[in-house]
Amino acid sequence: MIKIGFLMKAVVYRKYGGPEVLEFTELPKPQPKENEILVKIIATTVTTADLRMRKADPFMVKFLMGFPNPKKQVLGTEFSGIVEAVGSGVTRFKVNDRVYGPVGFKPGTYLEYRCFSQDSPLSLIPENVSFEEAAAIPFGGMSSLYFLKKGNVGKGTRLLIYGASGCLGTAAIQLAVNMGADVTAVCSGKNEELVKSLGAKAVIDYTKDSLKFYPGVFDVVYDTIGKSPFDESIKALKKGGIYLRAVHMSPGVIFRGIRAGLTSGRKVIGGTASELPEYIDHLSELAAGGKYKAVIDKIYPLSEIREAHKYVDSGHKRGNVVIKI
Repeated sequence: MIKIGFLMKAVVYRKYGGPEVLEFTELPKPQPKENEILVKIIATTVTTADLRMRKADPFMVKFLMGFPNPKKQVLGTEFSGIVEAVGSGVTRFKVNDRVYGPVGFKPGTYLEYRCFSQDSPLSLIPENVSFEEAAAIPFGGMSSLYFLKKGNVGKGTRLLIYGASGCLGTAAIQLAVNMGADVTAVCSGKNEELVKSLGAKAVIDYTKDSLKFYPGVFDVVYDTIGKSPFDESIKALKKGGIYLRAVHMSPGVIFRGIRAGLTSGRKVIGGTASELPEYIDHLSELAAGGKYKAVIDKIYPLSEIREAHKYVDSGHKRGNVVIKI
């Protein structure tokens, strides 16, 4: 049941487009069902997934969000917050627990309150992690953990991370180092100090250098942003190497991946990452031990959500952009 007249702040979008389509409004505050917790959201983020959903780019986004205009009108793919109420059947969490997690294919964290099933991939926030840091962990951390596992990254793996200074990239460097990999980061020269501080042993400045100068060097190439040159990435791999492409798998790339697998002895893996409970628990364990920390570029209040989207749209963010609700 929803209490009549009890409203919460929210940001919605009623049509696809630029940051200007984001609107401030009020929505009814939800109440938890038997197996749900009600979370007061403290922080969320602006991710590339939010941009794709806001712009309907690629077009297939409309099949998820609604056609011709979005039916699911609240964006936001990850959150941190405080448990305010629990349903009668909840055993995993209690009131006042600090929690965080992803929302998968059910976006909607640009608001003050949301209910979650206790069976969702949620985790307690480690004591040494702030709400802002926790909100920035799930999307990049869980996505990169999924793909690095797909690439069998482990001790001694020579790994190239393309887009290493972004959300997924900064997560991947830290995770791969913890797995024992030897990491080479691809980013602009201005971000060299950042990626090395996270554990990258070598840096390729894409504005001055090219992957064509590294034939047969790497066991795995992980493209976090969909901008790595396909043929050069394949050639940079050793025989039997794996080319990982997070999400960015157009029909053309899929066809080229199949062909590469048949003709070059290299494997191409892409698609959408799975958000498994054990992934968020693993990230929590690393964060608690000081072995993983979400990189935060800027923090905006909810009132400046459009400005935050404009900044992420620019393509110049480092790590994560956080929104304080």
